[in-house]
Amino acid sequence: MHFASHLPYNDTTKRGSPKDLAIAIFKRRAESCRRNVLVSLDHNPWTNVAHNLSRPSGATQAPRGETAIASLAGRSLLSNTGIPLNLDWVKEVRVNTSAVERRAQTHLARRTVKKEWQAAWLLRAISCMDLTTLSGDDTEERVRRLCAKALQPVQQDLVEKLGIQELDIKVAAVCVYHAFVETALRAVEGSGVRVAAVSTGFPAGLSSFPERVAEIRRSVEAGADEIDVVITRAHVFAGRWQALYDEIATFKQACGLAHMKVILGAGDLLTLRNVARASFVAMMAGADFIKTSTGKEPTNATLPVGFVMARAIRDYAQQTGMAVGFKPAGGIRTAKQSLDWLAMIKEELGVSWMRAELFRFGASGLLGDIERQLEHYVTGRYSAEYRHPIA
Repeated sequence: MHFASHLPYNDTTKRGSPKDLAIAIFKRRAESCRRNVLVSLDHNPWTNVAHNLSRPSGATQAPRGETAIASLAGRSLLSNTGIPLNLDWVKEVRVNTSAVERRAQTHLARRTVKKEWQAAWLLRAISCMDLTTLSGDDTEERVRRLCAKALQPVQQDLVEKLGIQELDIKVAAVCVYHAFVETALRAVEGSGVRVAAVSTGFPAGLSSFPERVAEIRRSVEAGADEIDVVITRAHVFAGRWQALYDEIATFKQACGLAHMKVILGAGDLLTLRNVARASFVAMMAGADFIKTSTGKEPTNATLPVGFVMARAIRDYAQQTGMAVGFKPAGGIRTAKQSLDWLAMIKEELGVSWMRAELFRFGASGLLGDIERQLEHYVTGRYSAEYRHPIA
């Protein structure tokens, strides 16, 4: 199975300073969008009849004058406002599991970006990161340290050696429990870094429905910019798609203006078809992002799950004209893994998804390894992990 790729491999025709190349990566979005990768539907690893459906009945247009947030195959896409549940679309979804797994294996076996291009891609990974602390022993001091790292994710000496001071690199958000929302807000005030709160009985999502909705509202009232919600996995196992849709739609209403990331708990859903179906229902119900995992499951973000969810996002965008973000979370710990995920997003959804508005890493340990790789780029030496603490 062949997928075209326009990854910027190390090339003598593309030399330049790290500063110039990093800025180029950040500023060439418009040009790159015209060269988005198009994947042949004849060789789609999972067959989804949505390609053959007309626009789902009840699909709504965003208000006239709303700004496009992404593009796909030359088509401008608006923010997701949701559509009525289309059960035919959901029930007819099929996934060729073996083909998806082969696609993931070949993706990992390919070359990756090198040298200055790798440094630029790693800076992009930082800007798409939700720096997270979700431990039972979290304290206000730990959250403040995490926020300090979010505001300056790369040590100042490395910033100066890379020559990227004017880029003002920060992570996209910090993700905490509700109890620490106000602490995080005070720590990042005025910086542009968003505060996300996990909600709805995270991580199991088994508290009573009124309690889960009330938890969302409390976090929104406290000032959270984003809410990560957990679905009831039992609805997926039993095929109760209307119940799942209603649940997520109620969560969305409770979120108000805050962005809602819907955690599918892919490691618990058992099959890739369940992952695909849950993805479509979440998007129809108005999800701003779909997220792989809580990070607490035995199996969290994997590339096969990532391919299935990314292609669900692409199908939904093609059918509705609306873009939904994607967040892999859990188990992403190395700089090499971040490059694999960024390359997957570029190939499946295009360059316009490679930014914090539509792509996030849910990670607590990833940033340290990215810093080590950046230090290796500028010094030729790897530093010890303890030199790059997170919180």
